[in-house]
Amino acid sequence: MQKKPAHGTLAGATAEEKLGSLGLVPGRTVDVRTLGRIANTHNVEITLFFEDDLARNRTFESVKEEFGNFSEYERPYINVTSFLQFTRENGPSFEATMEAFPLMIEIVKTGEKLAEKDHKPVLFATGLMPFLDEFDVNAPPPEPNI
Repeated sequence: MQKKPAHGTLAGATAEEKLGSLGLVPGRTVDVRTLGRIANTHNVEITLFFEDDLARNRTFESVKEEFGNFSEYERPYINVTSFLQFTRENGPSFEATMEAFPLMIEIVKTGEKLAEKDHKPVLFATGLMPFLDEFDVNAPPPEPNI
Protein backbone atom coordinates (compact mmCIF):
# COMPACT_ATOMS: atom_id res chain seq x y z
CA MET A 1 0.00 0.00 0.00
CA GLN A 2 1.37 3.40 -0.98
CA LYS A 3 1.62 5.82 1.93
CA LYS A 4 0.53 9.39 1.47
CA PRO A 5 3.12 12.05 2.23
CA ALA A 6 2.60 13.66 5.62
CA HIS A 7 3.33 17.19 4.44
CA GLY A 8 1.14 19.15 2.13
CA THR A 9 -1.97 17.02 2.58
CA LEU A 10 -2.84 17.99 6.14
CA ALA A 11 -4.33 21.24 7.37
CA GLY A 12 -1.96 23.46 9.33
CA ALA A 13 1.25 25.40 8.99
CA THR A 14 3.29 23.64 11.71
CA ALA A 15 3.85 19.98 12.53
CA GLU A 16 1.76 20.37 15.67
CA GLU A 17 -1.12 21.91 13.70
CA LYS A 18 -0.97 19.15 11.07
CA LEU A 19 -0.94 16.43 13.73
CA GLY A 20 -3.67 18.26 15.63
CA SER A 21 -5.84 18.07 12.52
CA LEU A 22 -5.59 14.28 12.91
CA GLY A 23 -6.48 14.47 16.61
CA LEU A 24 -2.92 13.88 17.77
CA VAL A 25 -2.57 16.43 20.55
CA PRO A 26 -0.56 15.92 23.76
CA GLY A 27 -2.89 14.97 26.61
CA ARG A 28 -5.57 13.42 24.41
CA THR A 29 -6.32 9.72 24.36
CA VAL A 30 -6.70 7.90 21.07
CA ASP A 31 -7.72 4.32 20.28
CA VAL A 32 -4.64 2.31 19.28
CA ARG A 33 -6.41 1.15 16.10
CA THR A 34 -6.96 4.77 15.08
CA LEU A 35 -3.25 5.42 15.63
CA GLY A 36 -2.45 2.51 13.32
CA ARG A 37 -4.70 3.92 10.60
CA ILE A 38 -3.12 7.38 10.96
CA ALA A 39 0.39 5.90 10.74
CA ASN A 40 -0.47 3.95 7.61
CA THR A 41 -2.54 6.61 5.86
CA HIS A 42 -0.52 9.74 6.62
CA ASN A 43 3.02 8.38 7.06
CA VAL A 44 3.23 9.52 10.69
CA GLU A 45 5.80 7.71 12.86
CA ILE A 46 3.89 6.70 15.99
CA THR A 47 5.82 5.12 18.83
CA LEU A 48 4.13 3.54 21.86
CA PHE A 49 5.97 3.59 25.16
CA PHE A 50 5.42 1.20 28.06
CA GLU A 51 7.20 3.40 30.64
CA ASP A 52 5.92 6.79 31.69
CA ASP A 53 9.30 8.30 32.53
CA LEU A 54 10.82 7.37 29.19
CA ALA A 55 7.85 8.72 27.24
CA ARG A 56 7.68 12.04 29.07
CA ASN A 57 11.23 12.87 30.08
CA ARG A 58 13.51 11.48 27.40
CA THR A 59 13.94 12.07 23.70
CA PHE A 60 13.17 9.13 21.47
CA GLU A 61 16.72 9.30 20.17
CA SER A 62 18.20 8.84 23.67
CA VAL A 63 15.86 5.92 24.44
CA LYS A 64 16.65 4.31 21.11
CA GLU A 65 20.37 4.71 21.75
CA GLU A 66 20.00 2.97 25.12
CA PHE A 67 17.65 0.16 24.02
CA GLY A 68 18.28 -0.09 20.28
CA ASN A 69 20.36 -3.23 20.63
CA PHE A 70 17.49 -5.13 22.27
CA SER A 71 15.11 -7.12 20.08
CA GLU A 72 11.97 -5.27 19.02
CA TYR A 73 9.74 -7.02 21.57
CA GLU A 74 12.15 -6.51 24.50
CA ARG A 75 12.34 -2.72 24.22
CA PRO A 76 10.27 -0.35 26.38
CA TYR A 77 8.75 1.06 23.17
CA ILE A 78 7.33 -0.22 19.89
CA ASN A 79 6.11 1.21 16.61
CA VAL A 80 2.29 1.21 16.55
CA THR A 81 2.17 -0.75 13.28
CA SER A 82 4.43 -3.49 14.70
CA PHE A 83 2.36 -3.60 17.89
CA LEU A 84 -0.90 -4.04 16.00
CA GLN A 85 0.56 -6.65 13.66
CA PHE A 86 1.93 -8.66 16.60
CA THR A 87 -1.30 -8.51 18.60
CA ARG A 88 -3.48 -9.44 15.62
CA GLU A 89 -1.25 -12.37 14.69
CA ASN A 90 -1.01 -13.68 18.25
CA GLY A 91 -4.50 -12.93 19.50
CA PRO A 92 -7.33 -14.06 17.25
CA SER A 93 -9.83 -12.29 19.51
CA PHE A 94 -7.91 -8.98 19.43
CA GLU A 95 -10.47 -7.08 17.33
CA ALA A 96 -13.40 -8.30 19.44
CA THR A 97 -11.54 -7.41 22.61
CA MET A 98 -10.74 -3.95 21.26
CA GLU A 99 -14.42 -3.40 20.49
CA ALA A 100 -15.37 -4.27 24.07
CA PHE A 101 -12.36 -2.63 25.74
CA PRO A 102 -10.65 -0.09 23.46
CA LEU A 103 -6.96 0.33 24.19
CA MET A 104 -6.65 4.07 24.67
CA ILE A 105 -3.21 5.60 24.23
CA GLU A 106 -2.29 8.95 25.75
CA ILE A 107 -0.52 11.20 23.27
CA VAL A 108 2.56 12.58 25.03
CA LYS A 109 4.60 14.33 22.33
CA THR A 110 4.14 15.40 18.73
CA GLY A 111 6.38 17.11 16.22
CA GLU A 112 8.64 16.65 13.25
CA LYS A 113 12.00 14.93 12.93
CA LEU A 114 14.27 13.62 10.22
CA ALA A 115 13.49 10.08 9.08
CA GLU A 116 16.28 7.56 9.61
CA LYS A 117 16.11 6.06 6.13
CA ASP A 118 16.15 9.13 3.90
CA HIS A 119 16.72 11.99 6.38
CA LYS A 120 13.60 13.79 5.12
CA PRO A 121 11.22 15.47 7.54
CA VAL A 122 8.55 13.17 8.97
CA LEU A 123 5.76 13.85 11.44
CA PHE A 124 5.84 11.87 14.68
CA ALA A 125 3.76 11.21 17.76
CA THR A 126 4.71 9.49 21.00
CA GLY A 127 2.04 7.65 22.94
CA LEU A 128 1.93 6.07 26.39
CA MET A 129 0.32 2.68 26.85
CA PRO A 130 -1.96 2.41 29.87
CA PHE A 131 -0.70 0.38 32.78
CA LEU A 132 -2.47 -2.91 33.49
CA ASP A 133 -3.58 -1.74 36.92
CA GLU A 134 -5.42 1.14 35.24
CA PHE A 135 -7.82 -1.19 33.44
CA ASP A 136 -11.27 -1.50 35.00
CA VAL A 137 -13.08 -4.25 33.13
CA ASN A 138 -16.33 -3.40 34.93
CA ALA A 139 -16.32 0.22 33.76
CA PRO A 140 -18.04 1.29 30.56
CA PRO A 141 -15.71 1.67 27.59
CA PRO A 142 -13.87 4.99 27.58
CA GLU A 143 -14.96 7.76 25.28
CA PRO A 144 -12.08 8.57 22.94
CA ASN A 145 -11.16 12.17 22.30
CA ILE A 146 -11.29 11.26 18.60
